[in-house]
Amino acid sequence: MSAFELASRMAKPIGDLPANFMLDAGTYERGNELGFDGIDFYVAGRGGVLGDVDASVVSAAFVFFNPAMIRQRWERGLDVMPPSRAALEFASCLHSWSQSHLSEGPDFRRLAELAGRVVAAASVAGAPLFAGWRSLPEPEDGVSLALHHINGLRELRGALHGAAVLAQGLDPLIAILIRTPFMAPIFGWEEPYPDVELAKEAWCRAEAATNVASARVLGAVLDDKEQDEMAELLEAVHSAVR
Repeated sequence: MSAFELASRMAKPIGDLPANFMLDAGTYERGNELGFDGIDFYVAGRGGVLGDVDASVVSAAFVFFNPAMIRQRWERGLDVMPPSRAALEFASCLHSWSQSHLSEGPDFRRLAELAGRVVAAASVAGAPLFAGWRSLPEPEDGVSLALHHINGLRELRGALHGAAVLAQGLDPLIAILIRTPFMAPIFGWEEPYPDVELAKEAWCRAEAATNVASARVLGAVLDDKEQDEMAELLEAVHSAVR
């Protein structure tokens, strides 16, 4: 398997697995316990790795969200707790979800090792959320550690994809409407939405460019055998979610 094939193959697992904890009822319940209102915990927790910054910095890192929505929710989150603590609480929810939903499955320690090597070696250039997440304390158990590193890869790929989309001259909203139109309201965008038909070709080029950039990172760290192993482990974990 080539690094490009691995990047394409792993896109869905590394996107889906952390999304499970972000959308999980338990995560929202924990946010409510801490004093957050709904998706405010997501904004404060995910963006909290950036530190005590203005909401515009968070919007710059999130790329695809409506900046007005981010400002409102970020500033409300600041009234609940400091961003650095929110980030730790958010990461804790990922670790708790992992232990609850992935107690059985493939060799999590091996996956954590492979993914962790990629995370450690990757450049943080243009990837502030990835850089911030990588600086958080790592859990000790294999299941949580594997998912912790997978979320790091998710943040890295997200940054690379955001850059590719912008490089194609696409508006972030257009990219959402092409790939996941049902997420547009959750990302704070309101109707009426623009037509996206003429932009689909450009979005496909952005997706291919994302895989090229991801492959460069993967190929620099993992040999051919390890790339096959990582793809198989990721897909096995993806299938093992309860």
